[in-house]
Amino acid sequence: MQGVLYLVATPIGNLEDMTMRAIRVLKEVDLIAAEDTRNSIKLLNHFDIKTHMTSYHEYNKVEKAEVLVNKMLDGENVAIITDAGTPAISDPGEVLVKKAIEAGIKVTSLPGACAAVTALTISGQLTRRFAFEAFLPSDKKERAIILSQMKDETRTMIVYEAPHHLIKTLKELREIFGGDRSLTIVKELTKLHENSMMTTFDDCLAYYEEHEPKGEYVLVIAGKDYALIKADEQAKWEAMSIEEHMEYYMSEGIDKKEAMKKVAKDRGVGKREIYKALISED
Repeated sequence: MQGVLYLVATPIGNLEDMTMRAIRVLKEVDLIAAEDTRNSIKLLNHFDIKTHMTSYHEYNKVEKAEVLVNKMLDGENVAIITDAGTPAISDPGEVLVKKAIEAGIKVTSLPGACAAVTALTISGQLTRRFAFEAFLPSDKKERAIILSQMKDETRTMIVYEAPHHLIKTLKELREIFGGDRSLTIVKELTKLHENSMMTTFDDCLAYYEEHEPKGEYVLVIAGKDYALIKADEQAKWEAMSIEEHMEYYMSEGIDKKEAMKKVAKDRGVGKREIYKALISED
């Protein structure tokens, strides 16, 4: 009989957020794969968990995943934990999950702490639709691509950042979103000095240029407003002459009558007004 892969969430700060189920499963499995065994041993000792651990991290995630999959195929139950939060969320655990599923192994997740969702719920930003960006890439080209994609994002965005990179990242984000874009900056979630501040990029930068960033940060950024998108689109069309606007559609094979409808809709006017303008230009 095959074993099971358990994704076990661990506290992101407050040890009281460890669930009873998580403690039981970590005691019952045959092996715990931990991101940093030196860090995780403190958690295990606190809850008197004596299960054997093995390291599973960014630098051994591919080859070690094969080893762990083979153990589960032989009937061992394996739990994977990260230093803090839910495994496989911007984490090497996603590789193990994929390989386990490909091998036909059952994968189950134990709900628990997740910094992204915790920050989002206390941010005051819109929560119905959101995009998790985690830590922005360190590679300059990849980072530039991601930032350009975020520019017109309408969903609330969640970004992680370390204190020593915070000001640089805030400046980059202000460049693409503007100084008055709303964001909520959250730090030290679930810990004694947890703090959440709803602000703008201009005000946030002014604050942290006066106060040294300390702790781990989550930035919850408002998405682009639909009214602003509509205004930008309107401005783009209005920068064209009506003849150029008509040619834009007709060059795509759309007949004149249909093109006039589209131009009128784009500009927020009646079709008759477009027709009159074209006649007068003739």
